[in-house]
Amino acid sequence: LHTAYRRQRQMCIRDRENTGLMEEYKSIQWYDYTKIYKRALSFVNGELPSNYHLTYSLNEDNRNDAFDILNRGGNISAVFRKSLPKKYNGFKVVNADDSDLRFLDGDNIIAGLLAKGKAKNDYSGFVLDN
Repeated sequence: LHTAYRRQRQMCIRDRENTGLMEEYKSIQWYDYTKIYKRALSFVNGELPSNYHLTYSLNEDNRNDAFDILNRGGNISAVFRKSLPKKYNGFKVVNADDSDLRFLDGDNIIAGLLAKGKAKNDYSGFVLDN
């Protein structure tokens, strides 16, 4: 924290459980991912600390919920099989393999990841074909 302050840099922490600390240390940007729809809904409804950013993770079972979060102004992460499209279902896709700092993406964004390892052959609905 002291090094970040001296270098005039914003400190950020990926953490999901410390909302008390988030409120105490408002100069720190906190962020995380979740598969819990109600938690993502709390984020897009402004019910979580303002220095906390949450990205909803798309999986094979929550496609409707994920696009609901996008339509409400939130962001989702999604895995794509072969390449990242510029847009998917009308929403801008950013390359999430380049950085984990989702709070820099803006609103209504799909944080796209390329399938790696076993995910390349996953046809459960977790990996999107474009």
